Amino acid sequence: RVHLPQGREEEVMAKLSLFERRRRRVRTALKAHSGGRPRLSVHRSGRHIYAQIIDDGAGRTVASANTLGNKAGANVEAAAQVGKALAEAAKKAGVTTVVFDRGGYLFHGRVKALADAAREGGLEF
Repeated sequence: RVHLPQGREEEVMAKLSLFERRRRRVRTALKAHSGGRPRLSVHRSGRHIYAQIIDDGAGRTVASANTLGNKAGANVEAAAQVGKALAEAAKKAGVTTVVFDRGGYLFHGRVKALADAAREGGLEF
């Protein structure tokens, strides 16, 4: 943060990590083009992968899935299972179209496997 006169603060993009810059750029573009659709947000760690469908208008999570109960870890196959489980949970909640928020992660590997499985499960994005 940069402190400016009159007590204002601003974020400086150069001080942010590349990951954080990508995340903000992706999220800003999504908000501009979402058209009120819920957002499918992905988070991955070294051990697990998490996905949730968020209704930003209401500020609540509609459906979620993760690999926490999976003993196999968070490989590509586990990410595909999370995508299928999320698509089923979204159907139960009445959600069919979403916008895909990859966060700061590249659309490759586990993130891509999750997205492809969610599409196969019936989500449209």
